[in-house]
Amino acid sequence: MTDWTGPAIQAFLFTLFAGLTAILAAVIGPTYDNLLVPELAPGALFPSFPPPAGSTSFLAGATAFSGYLISNLVDPAIALVAVGVALVFLARAFFGAWRGRLEPLLGRLVVAVLLANFTLPVAGAILGLAAATYPMIASWDGGAWQHWMALAGVGELSFSWDNGALAFVLTFALFALVMALAAAVALRDALLAVLLVLLPVLTILWPIPTFAPAARRAWLWFGELAFLPCVVVIPLELAVGAPNILMLLGYLTVAVGAPAIVNVAGSSLSSVGFGNAGAAVGGALQRGLGAASMAAGGVVRPLEQVPGLAKPLQGAAGSAGRTLGRAAFPASIPLLAGDFLGRGASHLVSHLTRGHAGVTDRFVPKGAAGSRGGPS
Repeated sequence: MTDWTGPAIQAFLFTLFAGLTAILAAVIGPTYDNLLVPELAPGALFPSFPPPAGSTSFLAGATAFSGYLISNLVDPAIALVAVGVALVFLARAFFGAWRGRLEPLLGRLVVAVLLANFTLPVAGAILGLAAATYPMIASWDGGAWQHWMALAGVGELSFSWDNGALAFVLTFALFALVMALAAAVALRDALLAVLLVLLPVLTILWPIPTFAPAARRAWLWFGELAFLPCVVVIPLELAVGAPNILMLLGYLTVAVGAPAIVNVAGSSLSSVGFGNAGAAVGGALQRGLGAASMAAGGVVRPLEQVPGLAKPLQGAAGSAGRTLGRAAFPASIPLLAGDFLGRGASHLVSHLTRGHAGVTDRFVPKGAAGSRGGPS
């Protein structure tokens, strides 16, 4: 009765994980082609600046808001700076000791007001340079990275059918990385719009020592976010025709970790919401391993109710199912091994005890020794 149990369980697990992997692979392709690739299109990343009337780009509302702040907050500051210049020159005639303190602050105020009034042209120049650079990088190899089949190919399907649970975990990690990459691009666009509004205000506050680091960091972030797609698209281009799913996983990890890579060069993108690639991959693998362990437990546990199986096998199947559901792979493997060893030792002790059930001379009371044929 037990000859077919092992192959049947193996075939069922193979079919289960292959089906789950195929479902995930079927979802990844449209997600990549219809969500991520349109987000990485040059027209979506770098819309015309300044946006024309009626534009729906993510910079349209930010540009209008920034212009409003410049007109109502920055422009009046010009008159205040002019008054400050007159007061400083007047103070030089009476308070010579203040000269070294006021004149450097005056110079910073003049630069801050000029730069704040020209925030939109300067930001437009940065975006224009990035917009001219990105298409040249993204068009390498004819833009083959824009199709998921060019990245995964038929090798992904072959690997999925050959490796069962491991392929399901890796495919789940690929899905998580594609979604994380799409979220990172959306976060980049949102941050660009927010910084475009804040730059005039922070630039006006730049002469104040307390706010000077925030102003410098805001301009640095704006430039880094403008050129970030040029870094993100490079591993996607290299992933075209990846020899196996592991290499594809590595390239996508680098793409998600592009802000962290830029951060190594001295930027601060990780502090504005971009996650660590290692954390993204670790979380995806942990969820995938947990799902695989729960699926395996759900398959093994019902065997406890199969009437044709022997009771020891039913008990072992139920215990194994509960153990698999207790922890994710590979942490459940030592738990499962310990459960098998414990049950095996229990059965061995039970068998030895049952074999010596009739030999109980050692446990016979002392006064009854003669009745057992021993010396009187």
